[in-house]
Amino acid sequence: NYHIFYQILSNKKPELLEMLLVTSNPYDYGYVSQGEVTVASIDDAEELLATDSAFDVLGFTAEEKAGVYKLTGAIMHFGNMKFKQKQREEQAEPDGTEGGSGRGDADKSAYLMGLNSADLLKGLCHPRVKVGNEYVTKGQSVQQVYYSIGALAKAVYEKMFNWMVVRINNSLDTKQPRQYFIGVLDIAGFEIFDFNSFEQLCINFTNEKLQQFFNHHMFVLEQEEYKKEGIEWEFIDFGMDLQACIDLIEKPMGIMSILEEECMFPKASDMTFKAKLYDNHLGKSANFGKPRNVKGKAEAHFSLIHYAGTVDYNILGWLEKNKDPLNETVVGLYQKSALKLLASLFSN
Repeated sequence: NYHIFYQILSNKKPELLEMLLVTSNPYDYGYVSQGEVTVASIDDAEELLATDSAFDVLGFTAEEKAGVYKLTGAIMHFGNMKFKQKQREEQAEPDGTEGGSGRGDADKSAYLMGLNSADLLKGLCHPRVKVGNEYVTKGQSVQQVYYSIGALAKAVYEKMFNWMVVRINNSLDTKQPRQYFIGVLDIAGFEIFDFNSFEQLCINFTNEKLQQFFNHHMFVLEQEEYKKEGIEWEFIDFGMDLQACIDLIEKPMGIMSILEEECMFPKASDMTFKAKLYDNHLGKSANFGKPRNVKGKAEAHFSLIHYAGTVDYNILGWLEKNKDPLNETVVGLYQKSALKLLASLFSN
């Protein structure tokens, strides 16, 4: 989860703010202020003390603990980096117009990550890519740089989170034989918003699969068990088979398959993706439809009839989100980072 950002910004441990070069105001950081910044039932200050203590109780070294905090702070600064387009060019460059914000946040991110700031900015704006057997420098538009920053920030957080899970499991492992095991699964519920994008499709697809699993076990396998036991029972069809919607999303030439295919074509766009969806499914798949766009509401490009309701999806940015490519030049900087934790996270 992302509570750690708000815990740090609670100012319960001012030395953390100083170490991470952050203020105590969540609204100063774009990545953490796009929704609610407080929850009535959660005391971020007290939770920070619990988190900080847990690091020590679980045996994290001082270096590991500081590394986790530094990378968390660096992610906040990453989201604040600003870029502008060079005059008469498609090329992006750091935007130093907002009180040094563009360069300042790059400097702070680089400092916390154990990188050279100039190398980081150069890697973001002019990455080196392999063409055949040679490496060439590639220009980046402002939008491409922002996509790259987002992908890099997510990669750092994901790898750090996974590393912490393994690290905690190793600390808690008693090396003794286990007789009992409890697994807990908690996922986001079904989502229907005014604006639904790729993230909502992924969440809703997961819920379709889980609901189908529950339905099959509750309504189908249970009734088959009755028959095996010789119980007089007339099979009841509860009308809860969600396979048609699941197939529409995951089968060959389904939504995900077409999205993957489009991501392989250099000239593919959101609109060519939409055209392929319509060609393959409009009027052919019962769960796929054309939305009715209402004035004043967010534009939608296709509708899916899910078990929980009909959801209108906007497909803008899906190809880029699905590709989510990592800037290999910056990854190379991560691998040589002076921050031991960051270098180890990207060692592979």
